[in-house]
Amino acid sequence: MHRKECTSMLRRRLLQCLMIGALLTCVLGHSNALMAHFGSVPLVQARRPELLSGVTTAGKPAEGDLTPFLGPARFDTRQIFKSERFPNVVVTNEGTVLATWGNKRFTVRRSEDGGSTWGAEITVAEPGFHGGGALVDERTGDVLVFVEAGHPPAPLTVYRSTDDGRNWQAEEVVIHPDAQGNVPSMHMNERGITLRRGRHAGRLLRPTRSYAGGNARAEWPNHYTNAIYSDDGGRTWHTSAPFPALGTGEAAVAELSDGRIYYNSRRHLSTDGLNPRRRHIAWSEDAGQTWRDLSVSDELPDGDQDRDYGLMAGLVRLPVKGHDILIFSNIESPKGRTHGTVWASFDGGRTWPVKRLVTEDRFAYSSLDAGRPSTSSEGWIYLLFEDQDEGGQIARFNLSWLLHDRDIAEFLPQ
Repeated sequence: MHRKECTSMLRRRLLQCLMIGALLTCVLGHSNALMAHFGSVPLVQARRPELLSGVTTAGKPAEGDLTPFLGPARFDTRQIFKSERFPNVVVTNEGTVLATWGNKRFTVRRSEDGGSTWGAEITVAEPGFHGGGALVDERTGDVLVFVEAGHPPAPLTVYRSTDDGRNWQAEEVVIHPDAQGNVPSMHMNERGITLRRGRHAGRLLRPTRSYAGGNARAEWPNHYTNAIYSDDGGRTWHTSAPFPALGTGEAAVAELSDGRIYYNSRRHLSTDGLNPRRRHIAWSEDAGQTWRDLSVSDELPDGDQDRDYGLMAGLVRLPVKGHDILIFSNIESPKGRTHGTVWASFDGGRTWPVKRLVTEDRFAYSSLDAGRPSTSSEGWIYLLFEDQDEGGQIARFNLSWLLHDRDIAEFLPQ
């Protein structure tokens, strides 16, 4: 066939595809012939779809309706760890609640019925110092936990579970340093997340921190929080730019419905005159690679208010389509780590008009996650915290309990 005839034939085929509304299918179906004729320049770059079309590997929707979080108010709590410290709670794609814990022995407890009953402790690492940032990869269903050899800076081991948290295997990972040459430490940040939106959908993101060589108070002015992110399922990690405030450590992240990342950080020490007894906030518009627009929350306290020290906090965005409802946990106490409280924001963290006391007793580090649609965990909010008995307590509640008889319509954006 002559070159002119080939060109004419290909043009006719392309025109036919346009006429039947299947241009993309046609171009892809004839891509080899077209590239042979026109060269190696790609004609169409396929757009990456949203993460699993909004469905997890368990065949469940990643986000659902608000209704399951409402209804009659529900709240209960129980101790599930008897000693040690450091909480992270995550809900797997299957709806299994995993409570992770420990500063001497890293352990996990599982609940397959939404938190009504709990299995025996599973030892992941002994010795093992909790590094925070436990996360569920919504593309694969794998769960990752980060265990350090001791208080950081310390060697790190990452463990992966491919069977919903029953068994765990250590694996080698690569963590690239930040632009300043620092490889971050893990301890003791809130759990990580899988991004669901934009061209980086499927990215794993978790908060981290730089200890600037040590945890002595003299080093605090050089500490900063940041994050690590992975686009290959957690085997290779890149470190973000620093959070835009020094003296920070222990943070939490949430992805909003517009794809921005909300970053909420503890601050041990102020180096710039900003109030270190309130939570520090920044935002990312590039899927967690950089942080900007630093502000200090007027509403969210950072630990007991008689000292500049702060306290690890919990944070979760409820998996509700079309809404940016965030839940935050910390203490509201003039002195001492007591009066654990949860707050709710209905506008993606701009305001926090609702709060409710969880306990007047001791309440220290805490972690939050939310139940998944169409699973036994649906409609529940889970709070794992250090309690008055030097153990770990799990509370679960719904949004109606947090609203405390107030109408949610009062708070939802119009």
